[in-house]
Amino acid sequence: MTVYNFCAGPAMLPPEVMNKAQQEFLNWQNLGVSVMEMSHRSAPFLAMVKECEASLRRLMAISDEFDVLFMHGGGRGQFAAVPLNLHLDNAPGVYIENGIWSTGATQEGARFTTVEGINVRNDDNGQFDIKPVNQWLLPENASFIHYCPNETIDGIEIFDVPKHKTAPIVADMSSMILSREINVDDFDVIYAGAQKNIGPSGLCIVIIRKTLLAREGLPCPSILDYKIEAKQGSMYNTPPTFSWYLAAEVFKYLEANGGVQAMEVHNKNKAAILYDYIDGSDFYSNKVAKHCRSLMNVPFWLKDDNLNAEFLAQAAQNNLVALEGHRLVGGMRASIYNAMPIEGINALVSFMEKFAKEHS
Repeated sequence: MTVYNFCAGPAMLPPEVMNKAQQEFLNWQNLGVSVMEMSHRSAPFLAMVKECEASLRRLMAISDEFDVLFMHGGGRGQFAAVPLNLHLDNAPGVYIENGIWSTGATQEGARFTTVEGINVRNDDNGQFDIKPVNQWLLPENASFIHYCPNETIDGIEIFDVPKHKTAPIVADMSSMILSREINVDDFDVIYAGAQKNIGPSGLCIVIIRKTLLAREGLPCPSILDYKIEAKQGSMYNTPPTFSWYLAAEVFKYLEANGGVQAMEVHNKNKAAILYDYIDGSDFYSNKVAKHCRSLMNVPFWLKDDNLNAEFLAQAAQNNLVALEGHRLVGGMRASIYNAMPIEGINALVSFMEKFAKEHS
């Protein structure tokens, strides 16, 4: 029985990776112990850490101008870490708001520094649209420009990258990292909670331009201090070792299967199948403008909300799970990260078509 898990996060992982982790669970590298039981400073674990970073650098073409940190606290931890580390006196942190997560980052940043929120959404009669990046009115004076390329809850993705003459560009890529090719050099800080496309929760990747480590910032808890983490090799505190190990295995899997370029083709194909079906249906709808529809998170609504509970129950009976939309927006949501096979999309569309016929 194959169960297709559409959870927004923690999300499904590649079965090949999970099977290997299962085989190694009690005996990693024939050492007779689990990777969870080993010192994070042991030679085998440090070798794994080194290869994990090298693999990520290859996948994303990360140059030596950047440090790669493996940190605690997930994306929400970075909501605090970014303003604490990048604050400049007399310059606000500028936050682009295109959905619930980016707005949450603004609210957290305001606890530590002066912020300026810029709404780039056009919501008209229940339809969601995003202003083109070249129409964003970014102030000349800014400590940093923060934005979220993919809004998991809203199903909105921004494919262009903002630019600023002086302020570093910070991107929360928690829900789209490794899903499509990007130019890392277009950014100054990229951060991503692991629990979507990288591995299990508990780990957060931070890719930071080394020149930014010289910023004094604000008084900062050591566990969130980029300078300390970089100096300590991401081991100022005992790291989430099992999450790090699984991330390394996911990176190996991606490299062995065509890398990010192949994942982008795979993800575009999956998203097209699902969006095309929704657009051609008078039973389901999507509220996001086509140019900013997420490749990773596809929200959709039934024509009658009273059918939602029955839809979810029947979907689960058909081995399609975790399709309920976020409580703040309702409806349904199919999260189709890298590990979701195209067979899962086809099974979902077949079920949706059958359900629509039965209830039309």
